[in-house]
Amino acid sequence: MKEKRIYLTGFMTSGKSTIGPILANVLGLEFFDLDKVIESKERQTIVEIFEKKGEAYFREIEFGVLQNLSERAGVVISLGGGTLTSQTNFDLLKSTGKIIYLKVSPNNLYKRLKNKIDRPLFRDLVLGEKNEEDFLERIKELLEKRRLYYEKADLIINTDLQPLGRTVDKIAKRISVLINEKD
Repeated sequence: MKEKRIYLTGFMTSGKSTIGPILANVLGLEFFDLDKVIESKERQTIVEIFEKKGEAYFREIEFGVLQNLSERAGVVISLGGGTLTSQTNFDLLKSTGKIIYLKVSPNNLYKRLKNKIDRPLFRDLVLGEKNEEDFLERIKELLEKRRLYYEKADLIINTDLQPLGRTVDKIAKRISVLINEKD
């Protein structure tokens, strides 16, 4: 049953971890940040997990945590940027809740990512002080790989240049319809 399980997806820095707790509060639901739950379970940051054990290990842990969280009702869960790109994860999420894609343009993603060293897939570009074109190329590559999954979301919300409050209001208004849809 998809009873009040909302999954927020989107590229890294799309606003999932910021919007998630506010949306959960507005809807009277509990909030979980998948990456934070994994970090707590593993007692390491996502960057450390990627560096020490690799992406394959991370994805395995991610699926286990996601399975546990997907059994709860009355939750908003912000996913990692790549969580949805596993068909197994995608199928689990689609069958247990509603997926909301927070869409952001490559240029705005670049502005948000250009100084962040806590993003494993961009850390080398930040530390290597690469130029904007290199960043945009990698962002566009990853977006293209993930687009197939992102665009299968139950709801797509463009968050470009939109105030946080307006984005949350827009989602809250449209989510009640989604939650009450018959499967």
